[in-house]
Amino acid sequence: MKKPVEYIGAALMTVLLLGATACSGKAQSTQKQNPYYSRTDTKRLTVTNAEWKKVLSPELYAVAREGETEFAFTGKYYEYDVKGTYYCAACGNPLFRSTAKFSTTCGWPSFYEPLRANSVLYKEDNSHSMTRTEVLCGRCDAHLGHIFDDGPKPTGKRFCMNSISLDFEPDTQK
Repeated sequence: MKKPVEYIGAALMTVLLLGATACSGKAQSTQKQNPYYSRTDTKRLTVTNAEWKKVLSPELYAVAREGETEFAFTGKYYEYDVKGTYYCAACGNPLFRSTAKFSTTCGWPSFYEPLRANSVLYKEDNSHSMTRTEVLCGRCDAHLGHIFDDGPKPTGKRFCMNSISLDFEPDTQK
């Protein structure tokens, strides 16, 4: 007959094993599939927020579709210094090159120019008792961040982006 301690030990091992498997990256079957994500298709998307809500994580949906802002200094790309390309996390549209990224103290990843003129769109934003210019994805209209006129040369612009709205692919070594 097993002692209660043996049952507790077996249960604990099972929980630890399941937890390790769930965090391994291989057991991501609960990850939502996004049929709108493509790094090669640049055609404009017309997708309802109800559809986006089904395929985006709650955190990405809040920023990309509802215009929320992640907390300063918390985004994974704020102090990220790797050569490569930044894409829209909602649809995969190419947005920025790392060569246009610069160091700031604002708390969000900042760029002085988009990859292409049509990579992003601009919209007046009068929220929070301020007048700003919102930056949207040029393919899916996801909220990326805002643009300001205090950036470095050559443009004098600062595209202040939410890390959660960005995906990154490093350049391949040749």
